[in-house]
Amino acid sequence: MKTIITAALTGAMSPKAKNPNIPCTPKEIAEDAIKCWKAGAAIVHLHMRDDEFRGSMDKERFRETVKRIRDESDVVLNLTSSGEINVPFERRMEHLAELKPELGTFDAGSINVLPDGIFDNTVSFLSTLGKLLNENNIKAEVEIMDLGMIAAAEYYVYKGVLKAPVHFQFVLGFFSGAPATPENLAYLHSKIPQGSTWSAFGIGNAHMPILYTAIAMGGNVRVGLEDNLFYGPGKLATNLDLVERAGRVIREYGNEVATSADARAILGLRGL
Repeated sequence: MKTIITAALTGAMSPKAKNPNIPCTPKEIAEDAIKCWKAGAAIVHLHMRDDEFRGSMDKERFRETVKRIRDESDVVLNLTSSGEINVPFERRMEHLAELKPELGTFDAGSINVLPDGIFDNTVSFLSTLGKLLNENNIKAEVEIMDLGMIAAAEYYVYKGVLKAPVHFQFVLGFFSGAPATPENLAYLHSKIPQGSTWSAFGIGNAHMPILYTAIAMGGNVRVGLEDNLFYGPGKLATNLDLVERAGRVIREYGNEVATSADARAILGLRGL
């Protein structure tokens, strides 16, 4: 069996002050992406940061980063549709329409975030986003943070906003979402439609239990500094560290690490 590794390199919230290894400029993000691809990551999930290291949906930064990565690799690109607060919905989508990655994130509902915010994914936004993804032949990576989001995803399939089979990404341990436990992963997985593909990760110190559980259950995995700043107690991680460890665990389990070509076949992507 082949297991896909996604490397989530940057995120919008992971504080660089707590781990200076977080790549923030287009050049740094692209360099990490290429290192991780060479180490076995079939997919890289991309956010951007501004000059103060805050999350940014700046189309120019996405454009530069994507060009640098595509010039040196065939890694599957998965671009976020979130990452900057209080911006028009159009700003969250314009880079997708222009750059046409093979994957784009579709967060299947709104959820509370600390200290007093809302990760805002309204029905109108998601309906528009789904239409844009479909028109540009971009497969949605449907991010699931709690059980109700699976029901929402099924609604969007019914309405034609999402296309089946859906690719789910279980996001466990997000504030006010489902806690990152093997039991919760098993339960959420039991509720997705037959024929779906899926991946999972746990935030922070739940990283390892979810990594092992997802592999044992036949799923795919996501690792990276967006979700987890530490390799182990007191030891800061790099994206490369986390990808290399995931590859070792996959091989020790008896699986193969999927290539980018494998990932395209498994997920039914259009290809470059």
